[in-house]
Amino acid sequence: MQFIPQILFLIITGIAIYLFYKKASEIRRNILLGKEEDFSDNKNKRWNNMILLALGQKKMFRNPIVALLHFIVYAGFIIINIEVLEIVLDGILGKHRLFAGLLPMGLYQFLINSFEILALLVLTACVVFLIRRNIIKVKRFTGNDLKGWAYNDANYILFTEIVLMSMFLIMNASDTLLQERNFATYAQHSTGNFIISSYIQPLINSFSDNSLVLIERVCWWLHIIGIFAFLNYLPYSKHLHVLLAFPNAYYARLEPKGKMKNMPSVQNEVLYAMQPELAPTNAAPPERFGAKDVFDLSWRNLLDAYSCTECGRCTAACPANSTGKLLSPRAIMMKTRDRLEEVGRNITQNKTFIEDGKTLLYNYITVEELRACTTCNACVEECPVSISPLEIILDLRRSLIMEDSNAPQEWNGMFSNIENNFAPWKFSPDERDKWTTE
Repeated sequence: MQFIPQILFLIITGIAIYLFYKKASEIRRNILLGKEEDFSDNKNKRWNNMILLALGQKKMFRNPIVALLHFIVYAGFIIINIEVLEIVLDGILGKHRLFAGLLPMGLYQFLINSFEILALLVLTACVVFLIRRNIIKVKRFTGNDLKGWAYNDANYILFTEIVLMSMFLIMNASDTLLQERNFATYAQHSTGNFIISSYIQPLINSFSDNSLVLIERVCWWLHIIGIFAFLNYLPYSKHLHVLLAFPNAYYARLEPKGKMKNMPSVQNEVLYAMQPELAPTNAAPPERFGAKDVFDLSWRNLLDAYSCTECGRCTAACPANSTGKLLSPRAIMMKTRDRLEEVGRNITQNKTFIEDGKTLLYNYITVEELRACTTCNACVEECPVSISPLEIILDLRRSLIMEDSNAPQEWNGMFSNIENNFAPWKFSPDERDKWTTE
């Protein structure tokens, strides 16, 4: 009977790890459906980007107060999980406060006190974020592209963080009370009271020993099960950026943000038109101009889609969106991820992709959205984790125009002039420099 809790813990841990690994493998497979693109250059600069953008959250600190609150929650997620290691080992080995017997007591007390202070700060930050989202209703959290699940997702995570931090503090309060009463295994290590949970003790001091044991055990189990549940919720949530922000920052684009990727095949066509003698006799035509579906985007674009935090900073900075146009860079990333997830489910079910009659262009992202983009790069500049909605927009728009000949009449007139006159204006190429003599 004494091994039943350990067996149960091992089963729960095994299931949690398996489910997370299964979903993480699917996400990796989905990302690699994209076209190959090389980001192996400038490794030192890439490591520097990852440290500054992902770990240091450099871009977030343009708004210091919000950035500080976000950093507290982020640090809590990373640092307090060190305490989870003790819980996991206690569960596997059937021990209680294993590290209290292995570490110097002064160091152990310092660590738990630090975790408790951080837990209180995380609680405070989560409450502030809930108020910003649901009472103050900051504009970028209430856009038309953030309805239903997308809106509630953040609330679910914030409530979960509050519950987990509360469980941690209540668990410590009941544990230390049982130590003071020299009750059973709790008396093995006298850690003394901790800095925050000691203020909770008066609320539960009148409870019997058995009631305190029940509170401590319920909080212990709920805390670790909640963390396992959170781990498996991440891959379905925008909060997957907690993990993917690191590779996304490492593989950030190092070229100037205004630089657009040209297609070599198109550039060669222009070259061959001007110098026909250079044209090869057996040149294969390009498979496709631009992107119509997620398969045509690069793996880096698909990593962007999964890394999107849905914070809305890109959409708030978008001049097209600000003037009432349909375009929302945040929605571009969310729709790309939705389509990629749908493709992934198709592959999982059929072992290979079976044509479903849908594409990212038209079925998910509309022509009106694409045409509204001014390519100003404001969305790219604002993103805290180096996502580029603009690359996806440009590739889709390239397909729209070059594959489907779908462009406004004004654009077609300009294209025709460039093709015939080598300039956007309708006059002879021989007269292009006449303005200099006037």
